[in-house]
Amino acid sequence: MNSDQAMSSLWYMLALVLVGSALLARRAPMSGMLRMAMMWVVIFAALLGLFKIGEKYGLFSSRSGAGGGLPAAPPPARVDGQALHIPIAADGHYWVEGSVNGSPVRFLIDSGASVTALSVASARTAGLNFDLDASGVSMMTANGKIDAKRSTIATLAIGPIRASDLDIVISPAFGDVNVIGMNMLSRLKSWGVQGGEMVLTP
Repeated sequence: MNSDQAMSSLWYMLALVLVGSALLARRAPMSGMLRMAMMWVVIFAALLGLFKIGEKYGLFSSRSGAGGGLPAAPPPARVDGQALHIPIAADGHYWVEGSVNGSPVRFLIDSGASVTALSVASARTAGLNFDLDASGVSMMTANGKIDAKRSTIATLAIGPIRASDLDIVISPAFGDVNVIGMNMLSRLKSWGVQGGEMVLTP
């Protein structure tokens, strides 16, 4: 059982204890208590069903800033001439496979981010120079103020697009998420959404 399943089971047990204690406190007749208990079971089952449907279609996943999670398998990008077409993922975001200094990295394209950002794990795998204990820079994200460390990528590649000497930030607050921000997008000839795809042209 993983941590999500354990937390889910704990939540269900607490909900049942709450409902059971409320029913016992009312000292209602047994038939009334059974009807009330069945009604609560139906309500919880309906809520659980809605939640599972929402998870399946990505309605409850959100990465509105640092610390979010990666989609299981984003749809693959395709190259058309020099342009890179990135389909929208189930979570409503644009994810693309790329590389940093030759190491594979999955990126979220985020035009709301001013600077490209790497997770600590991706930065270490790519052999970047940074010290988490050194003074860094304060940044405001959708999840609040964080402390990040500055570094530079020698080469970043996504499809036919290459960038050299790109300034980035690194922070444990980013979780597993790596972000391509405006300092990378601004180097492109063009970028934007066309027909449900993010199109990047070098």
